[in-house]
Amino acid sequence: MPNKAIIHSDNAPKAIGTYSQAVKVSNTVYLSGQIPLIPETMEMIEGDFKAQAEQVFKNLNAVCKAANGSLQNIVKLNIYLTDLSYFPVVNEVMGQYIQEPYPARAAIGVKELPKGALVEADGIMVV
Repeated sequence: MPNKAIIHSDNAPKAIGTYSQAVKVSNTVYLSGQIPLIPETMEMIEGDFKAQAEQVFKNLNAVCKAANGSLQNIVKLNIYLTDLSYFPVVNEVMGQYIQEPYPARAAIGVKELPKGALVEADGIMVV
């Protein structure tokens, strides 16, 4: 098995289960799902869906930076939504954090997410 490194950022929420924020193998970083937790308090951000989506991208960005990358290095992004009608807002928020060329992406409707989150995202980054 190739060497793997565990990626951790104090600027992203601590893992709330048996997982790492990210794992790097060679030049590929596998990012665990981020929900809209505020890293300092580990509480959900207050506000509407847009506030939650923005916090998710901030959390992902912190983990990307800890792996010497950025959101722009994500090649595959998965977004999980408890209500697919929020999809246009996800596009708007994503456009604030990631510029073209955009990563490959999936948007998946799910029944529920940890801690009552409305949105979660994970991805694969190449650095």
